[in-house]
Amino acid sequence: MISLKRRDILRSGVAAAAFVSSIGRSWAQDRKSVRIGYAISKTGPNAGGAGITTLPNYLLWAKEVQDAGGLELPDGSRLPLEVVEYDDRSSAEEVVRAVERLANEDKVDFILAPWGTGFNLAAAPLFDRYGFPQLAVSAVTDKAPQFVQRWKKSFWMLGGGHDYAKALATIIAEASKAGTLNGKVAMVSVADGFGIDLVTAARPAFQAAALEIVYDKTYPIGTSDFTPMINEAKASGADSFVAFSYPPDTFALTQQSQIADFNPKLLYLGVGTSFPVYSKNNGANATGILSLGGVDPTSEANADYRTRHEAATGIAPDYWASVITYASLQMLQEAIRRKGLDREAVAAEIASGSFETVLGETKLEDNQLRKIWWVGQWQNGKFVGVAPGDHAGASPLILPRQAWQKA
Repeated sequence: MISLKRRDILRSGVAAAAFVSSIGRSWAQDRKSVRIGYAISKTGPNAGGAGITTLPNYLLWAKEVQDAGGLELPDGSRLPLEVVEYDDRSSAEEVVRAVERLANEDKVDFILAPWGTGFNLAAAPLFDRYGFPQLAVSAVTDKAPQFVQRWKKSFWMLGGGHDYAKALATIIAEASKAGTLNGKVAMVSVADGFGIDLVTAARPAFQAAALEIVYDKTYPIGTSDFTPMINEAKASGADSFVAFSYPPDTFALTQQSQIADFNPKLLYLGVGTSFPVYSKNNGANATGILSLGGVDPTSEANADYRTRHEAATGIAPDYWASVITYASLQMLQEAIRRKGLDREAVAAEIASGSFETVLGETKLEDNQLRKIWWVGQWQNGKFVGVAPGDHAGASPLILPRQAWQKA
């Protein structure tokens, strides 16, 4: 079992109890566990995303490690996990305070990353100051190459805004040349780290692809009424609508677009589109909608991971960052098996090593994961990868998107 320490730590789905195992003297010495800590949004506006993409994978990984007898060390001995968990309450200030507590008071061996681009950026200086590897698996940023130079133990797993924007621009441009779309784009973006990064990359990418941006609106985080923006986009003449949105916005935009009978031929929404509940809520109306990420529907490793994830946590993983989150934990686990609990050595191994994960053979390039899906689409009840089109397992793109089906 995993034990969760401190009286103000929220209970997780994994039981908190002592786990007894034999301890190898050469590596463990007087140790009885490996302490793993994290701060995650269990309440507040970020809880939906964190509760689907990040936290379930932390629980699944911890359970599977414990079921195997603990984390394996270089001498073959194993130590059980002791998990320290904080609710950051969807506050960047709380993330910072929690990381400081984990490092200074809880004395954890490793800290797992928070959910979201902004929170990973807020926490990065502290991970670096205290010497912890940071597997920033739910952060999209074009500044990853610079951050790697600034924070040597940081690892960026979801690419940058320019990767997603360029892939999307290529899709729209090719469809426009074929006469499927008219080359006009209406665009909205959330005024937070994720939205800013994506829209900043999209503007020049669309321009370079000879697309016309006829509507470009940024909205504050926490916005719930998108009707004015939808109506303005509808009147703009664009038949491509792009939203770099967070989960609450993504769901609201979908529902309010249906109410307004706004039917763009290409509809691209942000974080939350790849959540299984998105398809469940929208049924056939999810078909054809595009977003970031995707999976190879023919991958046996991915199918097995999804089965184990749902069996252990009671919910299905998303079709984008969930599997990458789990793969990052496999990398951490294997780096510990090879190098022990020395954070410096573990970080160096993650940076340079090759790992067999649920993604297949996984190797970082300049502390970044680059071989991932940039665009996905809902097809036949699954959110599948469509770009890059030359990736193994890529599904053919379907355009134009069907009009909303009325209940």
